[in-house]
Amino acid sequence: MAPTILVPTQARSWLSAAPHVARLSATTSSAVLLSRRDLSVNDAQKVTLGIIAAYIVAIALLWNLPYVRWVLWPFKMLVIAFHEFGHAITCVLTGGHVKSISLDPREGGVTHMQGGRNAVTLPAGYLGSSLIGALLTFAGFNINASKIASIAVGACFLLTLWWGRRDWLTIGTVLAAVGLLVACWFIAHAEALRFVVLFIGVMSSLYSVWDICDDLILRKVNSSDASVFAQRYGGSSQCWGVIWSIISLGFMACGMVAGIAAFPQSAAQQREDSQHFIPTKF
Repeated sequence: MAPTILVPTQARSWLSAAPHVARLSATTSSAVLLSRRDLSVNDAQKVTLGIIAAYIVAIALLWNLPYVRWVLWPFKMLVIAFHEFGHAITCVLTGGHVKSISLDPREGGVTHMQGGRNAVTLPAGYLGSSLIGALLTFAGFNINASKIASIAVGACFLLTLWWGRRDWLTIGTVLAAVGLLVACWFIAHAEALRFVVLFIGVMSSLYSVWDICDDLILRKVNSSDASVFAQRYGGSSQCWGVIWSIISLGFMACGMVAGIAAFPQSAAQQREDSQHFIPTKF
């Protein structure tokens, strides 16, 4: 007769749980390996990251050089429209009413609002435009994602156009932007659209940071979203400007990392996929 072996209750629970622990360990290991694989950068993504770096350098130079800075003027007006859209949409979402949006040829803009929560609507200009920039940067890693992003941007522009329908510069900026996006749909199965969406995304993200630094940290402009926020909720405009700049850069970094993780397709695969997703070509 075989001897009876008594196993303590705690030991029995560990033994019975062992297969589940092993499976959990294997699943965790697979998830770690998957995450590592997803964040590995392939050749197509290296090209995209290189283009982003080139955009950053080009925008930084054109932003500060006399005379040639006017090259960026149409895109500055475009991201200012994003800025004002951020104010407007958060005003509506927090129960307010948007009376109008207008853009200024001297690279400014204003949103006339009634009601809403100022604690949300005031930072929503800078943070909203930088969030849009991060989403466009994310979409810029893939042609089909850029197509979807351009449709969403078009919808945002139509809302902006509705609120700014009495301002000729707003109307002209929005129509020109929509025309550019539509035209890029028909170039090499929208491959050109990806680079335009990527540029607008980088520009929108950096505009928020540089505009905050330019107005609040370097020149210390008295009237700004951050100064009004500081007057109502405490702190200084420079402090809030730094905080919003850090958040904006964080948005941009998250957009890039998410783009690397979500779109591992090669350039050839992207072109192939694009030919079957709302196909267009001249």
